[in-house]
Amino acid sequence: MKKKKVYLTLQNSDVFEGYRFGADGDITGELVFSTSMVGYVETLTNPSNFGQIVVQTFPLIGNYGVMRADAESEKAWVSAYIVREICEQPSNFRMEETLDAYMKEQGIVGVYGIDTRQLTKVIREDGVMSARISDKPLDFEELEDLADYCIKDAVKTVAPKTKGYFEAENAKYTVALWNFGAKNSTIYELVQQGCNVISMPADSTAKEILETGADGIVLSDGPGDPEENKTSIEEIKKLLGKKPIFGIGLGHQLVALALGANTMKQKYGHHGGSQPVRCQKSGKVYISAQNHDYTVMTDTIKTGKISFVNVNDGTCEGIDYDDLNAFTVQFVPESCSAGNEENPLYQKFFTLMEKEN
Repeated sequence: MKKKKVYLTLQNSDVFEGYRFGADGDITGELVFSTSMVGYVETLTNPSNFGQIVVQTFPLIGNYGVMRADAESEKAWVSAYIVREICEQPSNFRMEETLDAYMKEQGIVGVYGIDTRQLTKVIREDGVMSARISDKPLDFEELEDLADYCIKDAVKTVAPKTKGYFEAENAKYTVALWNFGAKNSTIYELVQQGCNVISMPADSTAKEILETGADGIVLSDGPGDPEENKTSIEEIKKLLGKKPIFGIGLGHQLVALALGANTMKQKYGHHGGSQPVRCQKSGKVYISAQNHDYTVMTDTIKTGKISFVNVNDGTCEGIDYDDLNAFTVQFVPESCSAGNEENPLYQKFFTLMEKEN
């Protein structure tokens, strides 16, 4: 790979030197770090990463190539991708192409050769900030413009615009998935658990979702500031108590907002597959996968009972709304399965649907 020098300029004026891979071009985004050791294809294609420059803390990336079956959506959503070392000769019997080739095809700018350990320390100390990848460091005026960058219209951009239908063999339930930017794995898990899934666009109304006749409703994960989705929050208010509801990620935050709680942006968010969450009922700790920058503020929760908390920082990771036949979690629900076929969170959702029918 021919080395092309590139610069990463941070909002705080720090500059890191590296080399290009993937697509050429300059790009601005919100700088975050992910602690996942594997799953870079999933990271690139996760709609929740829209508008973000993702820094991978694991040092060697690309060593097993790219397999499109592992993608979480039809395209890559990150603004850019930063790694310490890029593997140019991956080895994997499933491999279809290299990470470099895939990112060129997807138009995603990549940077390697940066001290990602030091860069992660900066983010942890100063918090999530805007950054720009360019052929030269930014001057003072450009730095001022960088400070004004923010992610807008995130759900509107990534969410599907039409209904989708996914059938399960010997289906026990029909679930309406309110799709704010759901991962393919969420749909796959529901189907595997015996649910026919009707994926509903993000701009759907409560009336349209209820008209599907679904046994229950899943509010999906998605990107951006949850408070930006004011219309959806109002529609969620009309749904609560009508059907069993399971909120995931952004869906968790939207239900809390609909019930009077507040959300706030975290210093550097939770990104990766190593976030410990404790079940308040059992005391059991699960190592969860998460990908978000916002959290529900514990002291503003007016309805419901906190079911999970983050062991590292004490933030809210789940809320039970027993009186409304609803519950929500901030993390990927499959994290609770611990390799078991019967996932306790999905089983909880199924139990709610059985009671209603």
